[in-house]
Amino acid sequence: MSFLLDLALPFSRLFEAEDAHRLAIRALSMMPKPAVAADDPRLSVSAFGLNFRNPVGLAAGFDKNAQVPDAILALGFGFAEVGTLTPKPQPGNPRPRVFRLLRDEGVINRLGFNNDGFHAAVARLSRRRAQGILGINVGANKDSADRIADYAAGVETFSPYASYLTINVSSPNTPGLRDLQAADVLDELIKRVLDAREGGAQKGQGRKPILLKIAPDLALGDLDDIVEIAKKRAIDGMIVSNTTVTRPASLRESNAKEQGGLSGKPLFDLSTKMLAETYLRAERAFPIVGVGGIDSAEAAWKKIRAGATLIQLYTALVYKGFGIAGDVKRGLSLMLDRGKHRSIQDVIGRDAVQVAASREQA
Repeated sequence: MSFLLDLALPFSRLFEAEDAHRLAIRALSMMPKPAVAADDPRLSVSAFGLNFRNPVGLAAGFDKNAQVPDAILALGFGFAEVGTLTPKPQPGNPRPRVFRLLRDEGVINRLGFNNDGFHAAVARLSRRRAQGILGINVGANKDSADRIADYAAGVETFSPYASYLTINVSSPNTPGLRDLQAADVLDELIKRVLDAREGGAQKGQGRKPILLKIAPDLALGDLDDIVEIAKKRAIDGMIVSNTTVTRPASLRESNAKEQGGLSGKPLFDLSTKMLAETYLRAERAFPIVGVGGIDSAEAAWKKIRAGATLIQLYTALVYKGFGIAGDVKRGLSLMLDRGKHRSIQDVIGRDAVQVAASREQA
Protein backbone atom coordinates (compact mmCIF):
# COMPACT_ATOMS: atom_id res chain seq x y z
CA MET A 1 0.00 0.00 0.00
CA SER A 2 2.78 2.45 0.86
CA PHE A 3 4.43 1.73 -2.53
CA LEU A 4 1.32 2.83 -4.43
CA LEU A 5 0.99 5.96 -2.33
CA ASP A 6 4.65 6.84 -2.77
CA LEU A 7 4.32 6.70 -6.56
CA ALA A 8 2.20 9.83 -6.22
CA LEU A 9 4.68 11.63 -3.94
CA PRO A 10 6.41 13.72 -6.66
CA PHE A 11 3.02 14.84 -8.00
CA SER A 12 1.85 15.92 -4.52
CA ARG A 13 4.38 18.78 -4.69
CA LEU A 14 2.27 20.27 -7.49
CA PHE A 15 -0.47 20.98 -4.95
CA GLU A 16 -0.55 23.56 -2.20
CA ALA A 17 0.64 21.82 0.99
CA GLU A 18 -2.71 21.66 2.74
CA ASP A 19 -4.50 20.41 -0.38
CA ALA A 20 -1.89 17.68 -0.81
CA HIS A 21 -2.45 16.64 2.80
CA ARG A 22 -6.20 16.42 2.26
CA LEU A 23 -5.66 14.24 -0.81
CA ALA A 24 -3.35 11.94 1.16
CA ILE A 25 -6.00 11.43 3.83
CA ARG A 26 -8.57 10.66 1.14
CA ALA A 27 -6.26 8.18 -0.57
CA LEU A 28 -5.60 6.37 2.71
CA SER A 29 -9.31 6.17 3.44
CA MET A 30 -9.93 4.45 0.09
CA MET A 31 -6.98 2.05 0.01
CA PRO A 32 -7.42 -1.59 1.02
CA LYS A 33 -5.81 -2.40 4.36
CA PRO A 34 -3.43 -5.35 3.97
CA ALA A 35 -2.45 -7.62 6.82
CA VAL A 36 0.47 -6.10 8.70
CA ALA A 37 3.70 -8.09 8.48
CA ALA A 38 5.29 -9.23 11.72
CA ASP A 39 7.99 -6.96 13.13
CA ASP A 40 11.43 -7.90 14.41
CA PRO A 41 10.62 -8.94 18.02
CA ARG A 42 13.68 -7.00 19.20
CA LEU A 43 11.83 -3.80 18.28
CA SER A 44 8.96 -4.44 20.69
CA VAL A 45 8.65 -1.93 23.53
CA SER A 46 6.64 -1.78 26.75
CA ALA A 47 5.68 1.72 27.91
CA PHE A 48 2.99 3.15 30.22
CA GLY A 49 1.31 -0.22 30.48
CA LEU A 50 1.06 -0.80 26.72
CA ASN A 51 2.93 -3.26 24.51
CA PHE A 52 4.11 -1.72 21.22
CA ARG A 53 5.13 -4.08 18.42
CA ASN A 54 7.65 -1.49 17.28
CA PRO A 55 8.65 1.98 18.56
CA VAL A 56 7.82 3.96 15.39
CA GLY A 57 4.65 6.07 15.63
CA LEU A 58 2.94 8.69 13.51
CA ALA A 59 2.67 11.98 15.39
CA ALA A 60 -0.46 14.04 15.87
CA GLY A 61 -1.19 16.56 13.14
CA PHE A 62 -1.49 14.25 10.18
CA ASP A 63 -4.83 12.62 11.05
CA LYS A 64 -6.36 15.56 12.88
CA ASN A 65 -9.93 14.27 12.78
CA ALA A 66 -9.39 10.54 13.41
CA GLN A 67 -10.32 9.65 9.83
CA VAL A 68 -7.68 7.03 9.01
CA PRO A 69 -5.96 5.64 12.15
CA ASP A 70 -6.20 2.04 11.03
CA ALA A 71 -4.85 2.80 7.56
CA ILE A 72 -1.87 4.43 9.29
CA LEU A 73 -1.29 1.35 11.42
CA ALA A 74 -1.49 -0.81 8.29
CA LEU A 75 1.51 1.12 6.92
CA GLY A 76 3.62 -0.54 9.62
CA PHE A 77 3.58 2.07 12.36
CA GLY A 78 3.62 0.68 15.88
CA PHE A 79 1.10 3.29 16.99
CA ALA A 80 -0.82 6.26 15.63
CA GLU A 81 -1.78 9.50 17.35
CA VAL A 82 -4.75 11.51 16.08
CA GLY A 83 -5.68 15.12 16.76
CA THR A 84 -5.24 17.72 18.08
CA LEU A 85 -8.97 17.71 18.86
CA THR A 86 -10.86 20.49 20.63
CA PRO A 87 -14.34 20.41 22.20
CA LYS A 88 -15.92 22.65 19.57
CA PRO A 89 -15.08 22.58 15.85
CA GLN A 90 -12.84 25.44 14.79
CA PRO A 91 -11.51 26.53 11.41
CA GLY A 92 -8.04 27.48 12.57
CA ASN A 93 -6.04 30.36 11.16
CA PRO A 94 -6.51 31.83 7.66
CA ARG A 95 -4.85 30.13 4.69
CA PRO A 96 -2.15 29.88 3.53
CA ARG A 97 -0.93 28.42 6.81
CA VAL A 98 1.36 25.52 5.80
CA PHE A 99 4.67 26.13 4.03
CA ARG A 100 7.13 23.58 2.68
CA LEU A 101 10.81 24.39 3.08
CA LEU A 102 11.95 22.07 0.30
CA ARG A 103 15.72 22.54 0.45
CA ASP A 104 15.65 22.36 4.24
CA GLU A 105 13.28 19.35 4.37
CA GLY A 106 11.14 21.21 6.86
CA VAL A 107 7.62 22.58 7.18
CA ILE A 108 6.23 25.66 8.89
CA ASN A 109 2.61 25.55 9.97
CA ARG A 110 0.31 27.96 11.74
CA LEU A 111 -2.84 25.86 11.47
CA GLY A 112 -4.27 26.78 14.85
CA PHE A 113 -5.93 23.51 15.92
CA ASN A 114 -8.24 23.33 12.91
CA ASN A 115 -10.47 20.30 13.49
CA ASP A 116 -14.05 19.03 13.42
CA GLY A 117 -14.42 18.89 17.22
CA PHE A 118 -15.04 16.12 19.73
CA HIS A 119 -18.46 15.03 18.50
CA ALA A 120 -17.36 14.26 14.94
CA ALA A 121 -14.29 12.37 16.13
CA VAL A 122 -16.33 10.27 18.55
CA ALA A 123 -18.72 9.36 15.72
CA ARG A 124 -15.77 8.05 13.68
CA LEU A 125 -13.98 6.30 16.55
CA SER A 126 -17.14 4.56 17.73
CA ARG A 127 -17.22 2.73 14.37
CA ARG A 128 -13.63 1.56 14.71
CA ARG A 129 -13.21 -2.21 14.95
CA ALA A 130 -9.52 -2.74 14.21
CA GLN A 131 -6.90 -3.35 16.88
CA GLY A 132 -3.76 -1.32 17.41
CA ILE A 133 -2.42 1.34 19.75
CA LEU A 134 -4.17 4.66 19.24
CA GLY A 135 -3.24 7.91 20.96
CA ILE A 136 -5.69 10.80 21.04
CA ASN A 137 -4.23 14.29 21.33
CA VAL A 138 -6.51 16.90 22.93
CA GLY A 139 -6.34 20.66 23.16
CA ALA A 140 -8.36 23.75 24.00
CA ASN A 141 -10.50 25.97 21.83
CA LYS A 142 -9.01 29.34 21.00
CA ASP A 143 -11.99 31.21 22.49
CA SER A 144 -12.48 28.95 25.52
CA ALA A 145 -13.25 30.65 28.83
CA ASP A 146 -11.68 27.72 30.72
CA ARG A 147 -8.96 25.98 28.75
CA ILE A 148 -8.18 23.53 31.53
CA ALA A 149 -11.80 22.39 31.44
CA ASP A 150 -11.39 21.69 27.72
CA TYR A 151 -8.53 19.29 28.44
CA ALA A 152 -10.46 17.55 31.19
CA ALA A 153 -13.42 17.20 28.82
CA GLY A 154 -11.10 15.65 26.23
CA VAL A 155 -9.99 12.98 28.69
CA GLU A 156 -13.59 12.25 29.69
CA THR A 157 -14.76 12.11 26.08
CA PHE A 158 -12.02 9.99 24.54
CA SER A 159 -11.06 7.58 27.33
CA PRO A 160 -13.36 4.87 25.89
CA TYR A 161 -11.59 5.06 22.50
CA ALA A 162 -7.93 5.79 23.29
CA SER A 163 -5.02 3.58 24.21
CA TYR A 164 -3.45 6.73 25.68
CA LEU A 165 -4.25 10.46 25.72
CA THR A 166 -1.92 13.39 25.04
CA ILE A 167 -2.33 16.80 26.64
CA ASN A 168 -1.02 19.28 24.06
CA VAL A 169 0.00 22.50 25.80
CA SER A 170 2.84 23.29 23.41
CA SER A 171 1.43 24.35 20.04
CA PRO A 172 2.71 27.84 19.16
CA ASN A 173 -0.33 28.61 16.99
CA THR A 174 -3.04 29.18 19.62
CA PRO A 175 -2.34 32.48 21.41
CA GLY A 176 -1.45 31.95 25.06
CA LEU A 177 -1.53 28.16 24.89
CA ARG A 178 2.13 27.72 25.81
CA ASP A 179 1.45 29.74 28.96
CA LEU A 180 -0.13 26.52 30.27
CA GLN A 181 3.43 25.19 30.64
CA ALA A 182 4.00 27.66 33.52
CA ALA A 183 4.44 25.75 36.77
CA ASP A 184 1.36 26.81 38.76
CA VAL A 185 -1.02 26.56 35.81
CA LEU A 186 0.42 23.24 34.62
CA ASP A 187 0.11 21.72 38.09
CA GLU A 188 -3.59 22.62 38.19
CA LEU A 189 -4.12 21.39 34.63
CA ILE A 190 -2.58 17.99 35.31
CA LYS A 191 -4.51 17.65 38.56
CA ARG A 192 -7.84 18.29 36.84
CA VAL A 193 -6.97 16.03 33.92
CA LEU A 194 -6.06 13.18 36.25
CA ASP A 195 -9.27 13.78 38.23
CA ALA A 196 -11.18 13.49 34.95
CA ARG A 197 -9.41 10.22 34.23
CA GLU A 198 -10.40 8.86 37.64
CA GLY A 199 -13.99 9.80 36.92
CA GLY A 200 -13.84 7.85 33.68
CA ALA A 201 -12.27 4.86 35.42
CA GLN A 202 -15.14 4.76 37.88
CA LYS A 203 -17.50 4.57 34.91
CA GLY A 204 -15.68 1.51 33.60
CA GLN A 205 -13.71 3.32 30.87
CA GLY A 206 -10.32 2.22 32.18
CA ARG A 207 -7.51 4.32 33.57
CA LYS A 208 -5.85 5.42 30.34
CA PRO A 209 -2.25 6.69 30.32
CA ILE A 210 -1.88 10.48 30.16
CA LEU A 211 1.08 12.01 28.29
CA LEU A 212 2.19 15.64 28.31
CA LYS A 213 3.55 17.20 25.10
CA ILE A 214 5.99 20.06 25.58
CA ALA A 215 7.77 22.65 23.44
CA PRO A 216 11.44 22.45 22.40
CA ASP A 217 11.96 26.14 23.19
CA LEU A 218 11.74 25.92 26.98
CA ALA A 219 14.38 27.42 29.24
CA LEU A 220 16.01 24.70 31.32
CA GLY A 221 14.68 26.27 34.52
CA ASP A 222 11.14 25.92 33.16
CA LEU A 223 11.87 22.33 32.14
CA ASP A 224 12.98 21.65 35.73
CA ASP A 225 9.56 22.80 36.95
CA ILE A 226 7.63 20.82 34.32
CA VAL A 227 9.42 17.54 34.98
CA GLU A 228 9.12 18.00 38.74
CA ILE A 229 5.36 18.53 38.43
CA ALA A 230 5.06 15.56 36.06
CA LYS A 231 6.86 13.36 38.57
CA LYS A 232 4.89 14.67 41.54
CA ARG A 233 1.57 14.10 39.79
CA ALA A 234 2.74 10.71 38.45
CA ILE A 235 2.09 11.54 34.82
CA ASP A 236 2.49 8.45 32.61
CA GLY A 237 4.83 9.91 30.02
CA MET A 238 5.99 12.96 28.09
CA ILE A 239 6.31 13.77 24.39
CA VAL A 240 9.35 15.85 23.48
CA SER A 241 8.74 17.89 21.44
CA ASN A 242 6.32 20.01 19.47
CA THR A 243 7.39 22.45 16.74
CA THR A 244 9.77 25.35 17.37
CA VAL A 245 9.25 29.08 16.93
CA THR A 246 13.00 29.56 16.51
CA ARG A 247 14.68 29.63 13.09
CA PRO A 248 18.11 28.04 12.70
CA ALA A 249 20.59 30.15 10.77
CA SER A 250 21.12 27.22 8.40
CA LEU A 251 17.66 27.55 6.78
CA ARG A 252 17.91 28.29 3.06
CA GLU A 253 14.34 28.75 1.84
CA SER A 254 12.99 32.29 1.46
CA ASN A 255 9.71 31.37 3.19
CA ALA A 256 11.56 30.30 6.36
CA LYS A 257 10.50 33.59 7.99
CA GLU A 258 6.82 32.69 7.86
CA GLN A 259 5.17 32.76 11.27
CA GLY A 260 4.36 29.42 12.87
CA GLY A 261 5.95 26.26 14.18
CA LEU A 262 8.90 24.74 12.34
CA SER A 263 9.10 20.94 12.02
CA GLY A 264 11.20 18.46 10.09
CA LYS A 265 14.95 18.07 9.75
CA PRO A 266 15.80 21.61 11.02
CA LEU A 267 14.13 20.74 14.35
CA PHE A 268 16.16 17.59 14.98
CA ASP A 269 19.07 18.96 17.01
CA LEU A 270 17.00 21.25 19.23
CA SER A 271 14.34 18.66 19.97
CA THR A 272 16.90 15.91 20.61
CA LYS A 273 18.78 18.04 23.10
CA MET A 274 15.52 18.88 24.88
CA LEU A 275 14.72 15.16 24.89
CA ALA A 276 18.04 14.32 26.56
CA GLU A 277 17.57 17.07 29.15
CA THR A 278 14.10 15.74 29.93
CA TYR A 279 15.31 12.15 30.17
CA LEU A 280 18.02 13.07 32.68
CA ARG A 281 15.58 15.04 34.84
CA ALA A 282 12.90 12.35 34.71
CA GLU A 283 15.30 9.77 36.16
CA ARG A 284 13.25 6.97 34.57
CA ALA A 285 10.08 8.02 36.40
CA PHE A 286 8.21 7.72 33.09
CA PRO A 287 8.92 6.92 29.42
CA ILE A 288 9.50 9.67 26.87
CA VAL A 289 8.34 9.80 23.26
CA GLY A 290 10.93 11.51 21.07
CA VAL A 291 9.68 13.51 18.09
CA GLY A 292 11.17 16.19 15.88
CA GLY A 293 13.12 15.79 12.66
CA ILE A 294 13.16 11.98 12.43
CA ASP A 295 13.49 11.02 8.77
CA SER A 296 15.70 7.90 8.87
CA ALA A 297 16.73 4.95 11.01
CA GLU A 298 19.89 6.87 11.94
CA ALA A 299 17.85 9.79 13.27
CA ALA A 300 15.52 7.42 15.15
CA TRP A 301 18.53 5.63 16.67
CA LYS A 302 19.94 8.95 17.92
CA LYS A 303 16.60 9.84 19.50
CA ILE A 304 16.41 6.50 21.28
CA ARG A 305 19.97 6.77 22.56
CA ALA A 306 19.18 10.32 23.73
CA GLY A 307 16.34 9.00 25.91
CA ALA A 308 13.31 8.10 23.79
CA THR A 309 11.48 4.87 24.55
CA LEU A 310 9.25 5.50 21.53
CA ILE A 311 9.61 7.83 18.57
CA GLN A 312 7.17 9.68 16.32
CA LEU A 313 7.51 11.31 12.92
CA TYR A 314 5.29 13.28 10.57
CA THR A 315 7.12 15.80 8.34
CA ALA A 316 9.24 12.95 6.95
CA LEU A 317 6.12 11.71 5.15
CA VAL A 318 6.26 14.84 2.99
CA TYR A 319 9.81 14.15 1.85
CA LYS A 320 10.30 10.39 2.22
CA GLY A 321 6.80 9.02 1.62
CA PHE A 322 4.61 6.48 3.39
CA GLY A 323 7.25 3.75 3.31
CA ILE A 324 9.21 5.60 6.00
CA ALA A 325 7.98 3.37 8.84
CA GLY A 326 9.32 0.23 7.14
CA ASP A 327 12.59 1.95 6.27
CA VAL A 328 13.15 3.06 9.86
CA LYS A 329 12.31 -0.37 11.28
CA ARG A 330 14.67 -2.17 8.90
CA GLY A 331 17.45 0.25 9.75
CA LEU A 332 16.92 -0.13 13.48
CA SER A 333 17.15 -3.91 13.16
CA LEU A 334 20.48 -3.55 11.35
CA MET A 335 21.80 -1.30 14.09
CA LEU A 336 20.78 -3.84 16.71
CA ASP A 337 22.71 -6.44 14.70
CA ARG A 338 25.82 -4.29 14.54
CA GLY A 339 25.78 -3.57 18.26
CA LYS A 340 24.76 -7.13 19.16
CA HIS A 341 21.90 -5.74 21.25
CA ARG A 342 19.12 -8.04 22.40
CA SER A 343 16.43 -5.34 22.32
CA ILE A 344 15.85 -1.72 21.34
CA GLN A 345 15.21 -1.11 25.04
CA ASP A 346 18.87 -1.88 25.77
CA VAL A 347 20.06 1.39 24.21
CA ILE A 348 17.49 3.89 25.56
CA GLY A 349 19.24 6.93 27.00
CA ARG A 350 22.82 5.68 26.51
CA ASP A 351 23.92 9.00 24.97
CA ALA A 352 21.70 11.33 27.03
CA VAL A 353 24.55 12.84 29.05
CA GLN A 354 26.60 13.60 25.95
CA VAL A 355 23.63 15.03 24.02
CA ALA A 356 22.65 17.29 26.92
CA ALA A 357 26.25 18.46 27.25
CA SER A 358 26.30 19.41 23.59
CA ARG A 359 23.40 21.80 24.28
CA GLU A 360 25.48 23.57 26.92
CA GLN A 361 28.38 23.93 24.52
CA ALA A 362 26.23 25.17 21.61
